[in-house]
Amino acid sequence: MDVLEQSLKKAFINRDLAGSKYDPKIIINQPEKKEYFLNILQDEIDSCEEFFFSIAFVTQGGLNALKTHLSDLHQKGIKGKLLTSTYLNFNHPDVFESLLSIPNLEVRISEKAGFHAKGYLFSQKNYQSFIIGSSNLTMNALKVNYEWNIRLTSYDHGAIIHQIRENMQQEWTQSLTLNQEWIQEYRQNYHPLIVNKEDLSVFEKGDDLSGYIMPNKMQQAALKNLRDLRIAKEKKGLVISATGTGKTYLSAFDVLQARPNKMLFIVHREQILMSAKASFKKIIGGSDSDYGILSGNKKEIEAKYLFATIQTISKDVYQELFSQDYFDYILVDEVHKAGAQSYLKVLDYFNPKFLLGMTATPERTDGYNIFELFDYNIAYEIRLQEALEEDFLCPFHYFGVTDYEVSGEVISETSQLQDLVATERVNFLLDRIQYYGCSHNQPKGLVFCSRKEEAKVLATAFIERGIPASYLTGDHTIEAREKEIEKLEAGQIHYIFTVDIFNEGIDIPKINQVIMLRNTESSIIFVQQLGRGLRKDPSKEFVTVIDFIGNYKNNYMIPMALSGDVSRNKNNLRQRTFETNYISGVSSINFEAIAKERIFKSINTAKMDSMAELRRIYQEMKNRLNRIPYLNDFQKQGVLDPLVLVNKFEHYQEFLVKIKESDRHLTVNEGKLLKVFGRELLPGMRQQELFVIQKILQGELSFTRESIKKLFLSNGFDADEETIDSVIGTLDLSFYVGSLKTNYAGGEFLRVEDDQIQVSETLKLALQNPYFVHLFEDCLSVSLEKSKNYQGHQPYTLYNKYRRRDTIRLLNWKEQMVDQNIGGYTYKQDRRQFVIFVTLHKEEDFKGALMAYEDELLDENTLHYFTKSPRTIHSPEVKILQNAKDWDIYVFAQKSNDEGTDFYYLGEVKPDVTTIKQVEKSVKDGKKQSVVQMNLKFAQSIDSKLYKYLTVSEG
Repeated sequence: MDVLEQSLKKAFINRDLAGSKYDPKIIINQPEKKEYFLNILQDEIDSCEEFFFSIAFVTQGGLNALKTHLSDLHQKGIKGKLLTSTYLNFNHPDVFESLLSIPNLEVRISEKAGFHAKGYLFSQKNYQSFIIGSSNLTMNALKVNYEWNIRLTSYDHGAIIHQIRENMQQEWTQSLTLNQEWIQEYRQNYHPLIVNKEDLSVFEKGDDLSGYIMPNKMQQAALKNLRDLRIAKEKKGLVISATGTGKTYLSAFDVLQARPNKMLFIVHREQILMSAKASFKKIIGGSDSDYGILSGNKKEIEAKYLFATIQTISKDVYQELFSQDYFDYILVDEVHKAGAQSYLKVLDYFNPKFLLGMTATPERTDGYNIFELFDYNIAYEIRLQEALEEDFLCPFHYFGVTDYEVSGEVISETSQLQDLVATERVNFLLDRIQYYGCSHNQPKGLVFCSRKEEAKVLATAFIERGIPASYLTGDHTIEAREKEIEKLEAGQIHYIFTVDIFNEGIDIPKINQVIMLRNTESSIIFVQQLGRGLRKDPSKEFVTVIDFIGNYKNNYMIPMALSGDVSRNKNNLRQRTFETNYISGVSSINFEAIAKERIFKSINTAKMDSMAELRRIYQEMKNRLNRIPYLNDFQKQGVLDPLVLVNKFEHYQEFLVKIKESDRHLTVNEGKLLKVFGRELLPGMRQQELFVIQKILQGELSFTRESIKKLFLSNGFDADEETIDSVIGTLDLSFYVGSLKTNYAGGEFLRVEDDQIQVSETLKLALQNPYFVHLFEDCLSVSLEKSKNYQGHQPYTLYNKYRRRDTIRLLNWKEQMVDQNIGGYTYKQDRRQFVIFVTLHKEEDFKGALMAYEDELLDENTLHYFTKSPRTIHSPEVKILQNAKDWDIYVFAQKSNDEGTDFYYLGEVKPDVTTIKQVEKSVKDGKKQSVVQMNLKFAQSIDSKLYKYLTVSEG
């Protein structure tokens, strides 16, 4: 049966038939599952050879979500068409300007009355696909609104596709061509007849525009916690909150509920004093005389609510004007600076009834412990992802853009200044900046550079091209900075080029564009710079972030910063790069294809487990917890994947000893037990072993097969005899062979004698050591949490990663096979199970094979596969694959051998017997050997994002 015919039968006649990429699909935005119409649309664009959109309503935000994909198509010479309208005057003139800047997009305007079409047509290789439904090209429609769309596929000669094309072409020929003259006339006559909802939501959630302000959701929770702290007689509290989430209003609300006689608000810049004072007045009310400023210019010290710069209040002459308990309530803004001597001096002097600290980034590089300063009382914490989910911040569109190449060399950390500021690079930067644009097309941008001289020269180059700009570095005075900021907000200049000085502590709400022309030094700095544009303001609908990605070693920090996943798990970072639907609300993350490959390369080569990095992360955790952190602390906080530690060290205690954080010692066998648990059970791939360990920790020292069966069934898991055998074989280590068996000897959890299943003497003895028990329970907690990522009722979970030995163990095979003996595949005749491992992009000197195998994913449903060599059509495994009806065949794949020893599980397959063919291929000595090639068909189509990641070769 033809694949498309089968898909149509599956959709409309029998849903139990096997699926394919041709399957009709209902598309509904499901934010709780991170499933969006946007992702389907992007996937279709990425693989198409031509496209035609007929869309009534388009916004700049909706268009932005497709720009990197359209840019990648442009690099391939692929073009498309967009037919839109002026129906209800929904489309803003600015969006037509943005449409005109896309070189591979031809745009026309329908004059048909009531044009309200929503159709997306794609010419794919060998077929046509089209999406029709309720979604316009707006970010709300693409990600947030409850919309219904259906995706259908057709061959070129299908009746429906013929009707669609005919109608589209007819409308196209009767429409107007978009050009500057048309836009100018439209702008002059533009009067929106309906309110574009995406132009709203520019105020903080909770704001009442009539003038009375109520706390938003974040502020309400924080206020309750602060009140509870004071009830508990605590004198200090720390609020960790992303820039732009309303920290100043929060502090004003808390002063209102605490009702101090005197309050002191400390900041590090005079500009912030005035805005903070105005915010407090809005919330608390009262007369102007209640509010005062203490700074270099003003000395209004009699005020009930005093707003002071740290530079002034830290001087002896001003401190002596107040008794130590003069202020009931002291608030410190940007409190992560409090390790500085001026702050410590002030905080040592005053003794308020309550001290509140606020910061977006409590982590410090100088080792100072902000958490300790506030008695470890975290009243509230909300980071970037949560703030976006709650709509506290301005939406943003992040574009990871390929930086300029000079003579075949990509811009990198070592590039010479003349390359960074070369005329060709400036022209390239301007082209990309103008392509990705900004809200309403009038930039108010911050450009972060790597060097002072670069900032200066690039600002001059922009000015020479008619773009007003300036530059600021640490050499400029506060007054000079304030002056340039005023010019930017007034529109007198479009860009400020800077080096680091605007990472934090600067409030320019009108910024609508952030440009990054530097290596990402840390995820913290990245988020700080991104945050410069995230404060909401009526002048913008969104912020455009353009990150020019060169050949930087630290590119792996980009997905780390955007996702908030700082676990140092390389697989997670790869996923955060090829699958960016984790970002909430109407924000989007987009990488150009080559920029994405540069990030993958950086992830592959990065050393995530250096001692310096592990020590830094450990110290941050210790600072936060006020105690030694353990593996489950890292797991819960998400700051380091415990697997990074257990794979680098024998066990966690070895790490603690190495960094001189513990002088306790374990016996050799106690260490072995922890090592085996960490290397084999910590990933949580199968819960049954963990149930047995849990029982042991609860005091059970012997088992029967029947008691183990009841244990598994009571937890709702498989309890067949084979699974019980496999679990016992794992825990008594009889499963393991070769070097692992030798290395693990002494780390047995169970021993089996004459059908008696006992806790091993080694473990019994270890359980008498309370410290070992603590470490053992810590490991169990981590593995139980990690096990939630696996489906417990089948051996493998799609798209998770497994080592070769894991795949065999989870199939309940009695004994491990050494990886080298498995190679590309292994099978068990008596169990009718066949496991295949494929490396899709092998290095030229790949040591895993004598032959250059050309295994290839042809599409989301098909793997073109080669057997080992030498093999013929009569080899045993080929005979199996020719008659595989009652066999389970599992495929695991990795993109390249740079990814280590684990493989993505892609699913079950069946061979297409019509493609099985014996061929001759060259081996390393120049001779030929026979192999057998075939196409393997997946029972379920591979996830499109993972498919793209695995198939795009690294640039």
